[in-house]
Amino acid sequence: MLRSWLRPERPGLPEPMDAGTARRLRIEVVVVFSITLGLSGARSLLSLIDSLLQPQPLSDQHVALNVPQRAADLLDLLAQLLSAVQLAGWGALGAYLLWRGGTKLADVGLDRTRPGRDALWGAGLAALIGIPGLVLYFAGWKLGINLAVVPSRLNDTWWRPIALTLSAFGNAFAEEVLVVGYLLTRLRQLGWRENTALFAAAVLRGSYHLYQGFGGFVGNLVMGLVFGRVWQRTNRLVPLVVAHTLLDVVSFVGYSLLRGHVSWLP
Repeated sequence: MLRSWLRPERPGLPEPMDAGTARRLRIEVVVVFSITLGLSGARSLLSLIDSLLQPQPLSDQHVALNVPQRAADLLDLLAQLLSAVQLAGWGALGAYLLWRGGTKLADVGLDRTRPGRDALWGAGLAALIGIPGLVLYFAGWKLGINLAVVPSRLNDTWWRPIALTLSAFGNAFAEEVLVVGYLLTRLRQLGWRENTALFAAAVLRGSYHLYQGFGGFVGNLVMGLVFGRVWQRTNRLVPLVVAHTLLDVVSFVGYSLLRGHVSWLP
């Protein structure tokens, strides 16, 4: 049982692929991530280097995730909604390319056939990742290898919980569809071994969290290894989206409610 989780077999070898098709798939993967999360990873690396060049240590610096984008409340609401739509669009791009290439979305576990079971799996994964992840973040912050992450600086408006919840879903849908469903499927089609593909996807996930510091990279690398392996073993993507959404909702909305009332929050 343990061996099957640590060294899983591919669920059937991909059909032989001619050199032209393989080249097109590689180009597709590069193009997709050059305009989505791969680009975010490069920007995140630059952000970390910039933070390291500052005179104050990382733990004395702050980075905010959800910030006001416009001065007027209504315009800010629309801007927040557009950001969530952009993230959902990134995920939809990955799903479309899989479907356009002949892969049924049900084959990667992106369907509504098991809503109850997927919700329970998602809640369990959120608990499994969330509690240790929170401990790891605060440990990294206290050790000086993480910036102080502020999940939200949005003003106290009626629409703040709605915007933060949609932002959480957008992040979850984009990351899980692209980094797990899309990328692992493409690497599998290209003949990569399961563990090699899993590690590459996890490093990518960690890379676009480098702006949070080294702890942010490690924490999300571990999350990527867990989420990716769960998908490789269960072939269900919806629970990952549910789990990631729950994690971000608790982080974003919970922080906005506790800010100013809990002394140890940044």
